[in-house]
Amino acid sequence: MYHNVDAGVTANATLPRLRLAHTAGVCRIVERGRENSSHPTHLEPRMPLPAPLPNAVSPDFAADVRAGLAHAPQKELPSRYLYDEVGSALFEVITVLPEYGVTRAEERLLAAHAADIVADLPDNVSVAELGSGSGRKTRRILEALCRRHPTAYSPIEISRTALQLCRRELADLERISIVGYERDYLAGLAEVSRHRAPGEQLLVLFLGSTIGNFAYLAATHFLHDIRAMLRAGDMLLLGTDLMKPVATLLAAYDDAVGVTAAFNRNLLARINRELGGDFPLEAFEHVARFNAEARSVEMHLRARRRVDVRVRAAELAVTFEAGETIWTESSHKYEAAEIPAIAADAGFECRRQWFETDWGFAESLLAAA
Repeated sequence: MYHNVDAGVTANATLPRLRLAHTAGVCRIVERGRENSSHPTHLEPRMPLPAPLPNAVSPDFAADVRAGLAHAPQKELPSRYLYDEVGSALFEVITVLPEYGVTRAEERLLAAHAADIVADLPDNVSVAELGSGSGRKTRRILEALCRRHPTAYSPIEISRTALQLCRRELADLERISIVGYERDYLAGLAEVSRHRAPGEQLLVLFLGSTIGNFAYLAATHFLHDIRAMLRAGDMLLLGTDLMKPVATLLAAYDDAVGVTAAFNRNLLARINRELGGDFPLEAFEHVARFNAEARSVEMHLRARRRVDVRVRAAELAVTFEAGETIWTESSHKYEAAEIPAIAADAGFECRRQWFETDWGFAESLLAAA
């Protein structure tokens, strides 16, 4: 449950062999007083003025907050807004928590099988990634490709912070050029596909089980939208978290340290910062639930007491009763046999699959039919 191309970022001193250039808003990384003078005789009490709104309020963010918090009977917020600068940093911490095995399982899988995954790709392939995050998990695929030939890589992220982390993580790779897009996933992919050279094939990476943020029917529709931007023979590497014991799943989304809780509550803090909200953060607690019918873990923010909230940029006043929740994210879990069928419904052929069995994770290489 996702816009400006990454621009205006200065070269980091840790990137000695890289040069930044800005073309048409694309960030490329290539190799190498007082009111009056009189004093009043007495002072009238004044109400405190609200903090000013930021100069650049996102109209999409404001509209989505207004629609989501007015949604009945379940208030909700799109999960893409979890990933501002603070949220992206918190998520990177989540990936190393002992309870959250998703990232480590995928890294083990890619470390073991990256060479096999890229073995049958042509030499004229470029790589686009939907939701690169820090780029840590992508490194193995890019290393395997760069050993064979110079490679163009286009990370597509809604978070500028994630793009910066990705750039630092991959700075030491040789024979690679990177163009980062701060975009909605589909808008970024459309741009990458539109600008590729004639005859150039595309490998799209959709890792980390981000597909799990979509309900099953919505996941099929999203994959179909990806397929519509590809040419026959283009490839999609899809990461999926597999079904496992419910206790394991709930611990992964409600860790003992409370990092996931901070990640979730930061969404309310972001509304306060960017949209002039007045959410009292202490009045909301993080809750993880398992929805057996949907086979998904849901993240909610639950009101500890009755709360009245205003969000000025969204022109919204809303009341939360004690126990009422805001649904902020879902993570659907899959059975291995479902993936080829979902792919086929979206216009792909499943060529190969690789499985990590300690945690339960799959990588599927899909070809655009």
